[in-house]
Amino acid sequence: MMAATPPALGPRLVFFTGGTALREVSRSLTRLTHNSVHLVTPFDSGGSTASLRRAFAMPAVGDIRNRLAALSDRDIIPDAVLELWEQRLPEDGDPEELRRQLLQLGESVHPCWRELPDVFAASMRLYLSFFLRRMPPHFDARYASLGNLMLAGGYLEHRRDFGPVLAFFSRLLQARGVVTPIVEESLHLAAVLDDGSRVVGQHHFGQLGQNIRRLFLTVHEPDRPFHDMTPCRPAITRTAATYLQSAGLICYPMGSFYTSVLANLLPAGVGRAVRSAACPKVFLPNSGQDREVCGLSILGQTRMILDALRADCPDAQPQELLQWVVVDRQHGVYEGGCDTTALADLGLRVLDVDMVRPDMPERHDPDKVARLLCRLSRGEEA
Repeated sequence: MMAATPPALGPRLVFFTGGTALREVSRSLTRLTHNSVHLVTPFDSGGSTASLRRAFAMPAVGDIRNRLAALSDRDIIPDAVLELWEQRLPEDGDPEELRRQLLQLGESVHPCWRELPDVFAASMRLYLSFFLRRMPPHFDARYASLGNLMLAGGYLEHRRDFGPVLAFFSRLLQARGVVTPIVEESLHLAAVLDDGSRVVGQHHFGQLGQNIRRLFLTVHEPDRPFHDMTPCRPAITRTAATYLQSAGLICYPMGSFYTSVLANLLPAGVGRAVRSAACPKVFLPNSGQDREVCGLSILGQTRMILDALRADCPDAQPQELLQWVVVDRQHGVYEGGCDTTALADLGLRVLDVDMVRPDMPERHDPDKVARLLCRLSRGEEA
């Protein structure tokens, strides 16, 4: 289906997001608009990301890398470029040997650069070199993503400023949209659970086994002993606030509810920026099982979204922060159900549309979701 207007003139759809759930929708959106904005959580703490964060006390960049790849113009960017961007070192192996392999990748004669046009090879090798010059002697390079290392190198080279490195790789990869972190501080996601226990580190959230009583950010590092954790509420970046205030639509999309969506709402100023935006605001809950929410209903998730946003605008009415809850009752599967009466009592509208794949109820059809959001941004319901 062709866009009604040229994509470059398409609507500004702003997403609170992270992880991979929105990757296919992001690709579909590039055919309808080049103005989608992805406010990404920088709080990941597992796998090779943990090595980078421990070495440099920096925010996570993996979700940023993933979203830039999803938004890249694949009609222009050679496959070899994106393959190198997503390439990883082996998951197992001798640590010293893996670091040696990584250093060899930084040499212009390495075979990995042969398939790339010169402009891409020189640019990506330069940003990799920024990282390699700073790599600690005992850096754990297992499963390291080359794209992550390039982003980290640029971030460090530009004095811990994401702006220049994201602008550079957005141009290099011809990203048909904007990717930016919600905050630039190096923080971790933490929670108090129903039984009063505490957990620190996003990588633990998939195995909680119980609901969360309180979600917050902390400077405390995961997997280290703690007696107390002081919550912190850094301010949303000026860039993210500007995109929210000028949005044509704001979306709380499908994805891991706590770590990909709610985490983005914790910084100070998010609620005020959302409230000030004169545009439709839409919640797209997961269809299928989300291991993080332990059966929490759509109503329960909606209330948590509203509570997080009201942290800095407590007098806001629900409909100032959210108007639409979009479901597919025919094909979708919603743990805990969808209480439309209770949602209506909050002043919200439930839109029931065909957007979940009939053969895979845990997956949304990316083209249908992209078209639906563009219609809602124009004031069209379905």
